[in-house]
Amino acid sequence: MSGKLSYGSRGVRMNDSVIGSKAMVVSPHYLATTAGASVMAQGGNAYDAAVAVSACLAVVYPHMTSLGGDSFWLGFHHLECKPRGYNASGRSGAKAAIGAYEGLDAIPNRGVRSVVTVPGMVDGWAAIHGEYGRLPWAQVLAPAIGYAENGFPMSKDQYEHTAAQRQMLAGTPETAAIYLPGGSPVSPGRRFKQPDMASTLKRIAERGRDEFYKGDTAREITDYLRQQGGLLDADDFAAHSGDWVTPLTGSYRDYTLHQMPPNSQGFAGMLALHILEASGLHGVEHGSHDYYQLCVEALKLSFRDRNRFLTDPTFAEVPLERLLDKGYAASLAATIDLRKASQEEEAAALGSDTAYAAVVDEDGNAVSFIQSLYFEFGSGVVGGNTGVLLQNRGSFFSLDPGHVNCLQPGKRTFHTLMPAMACRDGKPSILYGTQGGEGQPQTQTAIFTRMVDYGMHPQQAINEPRWVWGRTWGEPTRELKIEARVDDSVLASLAGAGHLVRKVKAFDGIMGHAHAIQRDEHGFLQGGTDPRCDGAAIGW
Repeated sequence: MSGKLSYGSRGVRMNDSVIGSKAMVVSPHYLATTAGASVMAQGGNAYDAAVAVSACLAVVYPHMTSLGGDSFWLGFHHLECKPRGYNASGRSGAKAAIGAYEGLDAIPNRGVRSVVTVPGMVDGWAAIHGEYGRLPWAQVLAPAIGYAENGFPMSKDQYEHTAAQRQMLAGTPETAAIYLPGGSPVSPGRRFKQPDMASTLKRIAERGRDEFYKGDTAREITDYLRQQGGLLDADDFAAHSGDWVTPLTGSYRDYTLHQMPPNSQGFAGMLALHILEASGLHGVEHGSHDYYQLCVEALKLSFRDRNRFLTDPTFAEVPLERLLDKGYAASLAATIDLRKASQEEEAAALGSDTAYAAVVDEDGNAVSFIQSLYFEFGSGVVGGNTGVLLQNRGSFFSLDPGHVNCLQPGKRTFHTLMPAMACRDGKPSILYGTQGGEGQPQTQTAIFTRMVDYGMHPQQAINEPRWVWGRTWGEPTRELKIEARVDDSVLASLAGAGHLVRKVKAFDGIMGHAHAIQRDEHGFLQGGTDPRCDGAAIGW
């Protein structure tokens, strides 16, 4: 099917991956990708470029990510010869206890009371750049500052999300002033400026990371939250720090898999691949009933364990040794019935608005990273006059004291963000990831297996029809959504097996925005970006 496709719904070329002989940048917005390439052209390495891309995404894709959100970083430095992760997710404030929500069944998804955790984004930039960057800090942030100050053309994706969330955005004056100037969203292709964001980024560029956590920016945000009845205060911001972590390690055929450890859901994606390896997916026809059935059922099994155990590991044990054991995966694989859909227990709906990107440089450094506000536009609350949208990630905490992910002060919540990396012969071979909450392990599984088991290049693997099962995009449903390009006979077969099948658009945004870089057999770098977004791959 993929060989017959020529152009996607946004007019982007559909057949071929971009190929570079030295370096590659992929991201969900072409301006951010260009910023990363520009920083490397100025002498920066993959880490400089990754921070530049991340900062630009926080400006040009504000419905997906912001300085007020979190990020996870999975890097490989050519001198260290091993992957290393940085967890830049925030913890709940000292006042964030279940009693603070007395009378409620759940933490609100929007508004100031959904702002439960300190944003980890800026700390992540500082850690990555400080440890591995080559260029000056201000130079790396310069492209993002320029786009905030001088503006950029409003994308169709941002416009559509703004229009869809108009009522919510209008509920907070500071937010409405930015995203609904004159009461309406800025039209696609028109200039969108964020002067307050530009001022905040300039202060961070001049004063460093602590400006966001201990300086004027921190005071403005926390004073505003206090005035509005929020839970976070200046001490919570000042106490924040991210963590360097050892990535999880697994394997699939002759690839070594790497994912971020909890509180990331990364182990769910790894467990799914272990189950599929034991199931013999590589011998199954791509796009057939058995292909979709095996993938969906393997992921449902991995979600079962994720929902039982995933939380901040400093508060509860996550039995990773058992969950990632190949024997355990084989025992799960043996339970899959190719002709019958399994029934899974109810679980909470997950938000999904996220931005994934990846960079590889000519020295062999590689960075796979992802960032998010959780729901689109996060909490919907801008922190005073900073221009910073604050995340609602902490709204996923449970108010049930017996739940593994229950709200407690100083705790990180269950996190959907999961950048991935697969190595061969001790070096990065595939960097991959996607937007999409519960869809992230699903789309990662599709892209990776298509490249490894079916010989597809990154763009082809991303273009092929996708599915998403369960509760993503805030929808409390167990539907199996599948793009309309899948053959009707396959859809009917899956429905006959007991799946609640719903056919969606041929290239549906509900499938998320996926991107990947692969080093091919010639040593070249192939990059692919999702036709469902505004992304671009640049290689040279």
